[in-house]
Parts: sequence; structure tokens; C-alpha cells
Amino acid sequence: MRPSYEVEDSLLRRICRLLVEIVTVIAFAWFIVYSFGTQVVNNGQSMRPTLEDGDRLLLDRFGFKLFGPRRFDIVLFKSDSGQTNIKRIVALPGESVVIRDGKIYVNGRHLETPAYLQFGEVSSPGRVGESISLGRDEYFVMSDNLESGEDSRSESIGNVTRKMIRGRIWFRMQPLRSLGHIR
Repeated sequence: MRPSYEVEDSLLRRICRLLVEIVTVIAFAWFIVYSFGTQVVNNGQSMRPTLEDGDRLLLDRFGFKLFGPRRFDIVLFKSDSGQTNIKRIVALPGESVVIRDGKIYVNGRHLETPAYLQFGEVSSPGRVGESISLGRDEYFVMSDNLESGEDSRSESIGNVTRKMIRGRIWFRMQPLRSLGHIR
């Protein structure tokens, strides 16, 4: 025998509960996909060997907004001309950058790169043959393939503002042989 205080669930109440659960799951899935799973395709050879032409990548928008850009992050940004680019952050707001004798210097010190990233000699310093200082909201980005593509060394791209950056590239979806986290 059931206690008198329990009310039997009506069919309408069960349907409403089911609809609320479905809407909640869809909203949560949309948030996850929009925040961490926006798919982009790499075009060109400028990020070789890290990224290849045609690689399908995931863009992290949420973590980027929460933690902000860090040195050596690979970011997607939209230039003033409206072109979408994928490059690596080399210098942060308030720092100075110069390329001398084929080497990158940030704040007067040779840029030490992590083991997974080996920049070679920079044959063309572009606009940073002379030291430049970044503003409080500006980043200096470069291609991993230093001889291919335009980056902050060129006048057409220049310094990238935080507002221009759409998110951090964090995962490769295709080709499947290269599936995994990107550094």
C-alpha cells in the first residue's frame, strides 16, 4: 500500500519531465560543441610541420576566454582584411620583439622554445629587424614554417589584438593518423 502523500505521476507530468531533460541535454551538448569543438580547416603550409594543409582542427573558445592566450599557443584570428589565419603566439602584450642574426629576441633575451617546437633560423625579419614594442592588448604571432606564409613580421598582418583572436587550436580531428592534442 502506498502512502497517501505520494501523488501518482500523470502522463503529462512525465512528458514534461522528459522534455525538460531533452532540452537540458541539447543545451549542454551545444555549449560543449560551441566552446570546445568548433571545427576549422587549416589552409596552406605556413604551420608545417605542426599542421598540414587540409588538417581538420578543433577550436577552444571557452578555455581561451577563461585563461587567455599564452606564449606558444596556436590561435585562430581574423586579420583586419577579414582573412582567417592560424599562427603561433611568440610574444605577449607589453613585450618587445626583434629578429637579429636569424634569431628571435623577446625583451632582449633569445626566445627559448619548448622541446616540441624548434624554430630554425629566421632569414627574413620583416618589420622586426628593428625592435618593436607590443601594446597592452597586442600579440606577436609567427608561422611554424618560418619561410612560408605571412605573420606579424609583415605589414599586412602586423600585431594581433586580443579582439582579433577567435580561440586556441587544441585538437586535430583529421587525418585520423594524426588524431590528437596539438601543442
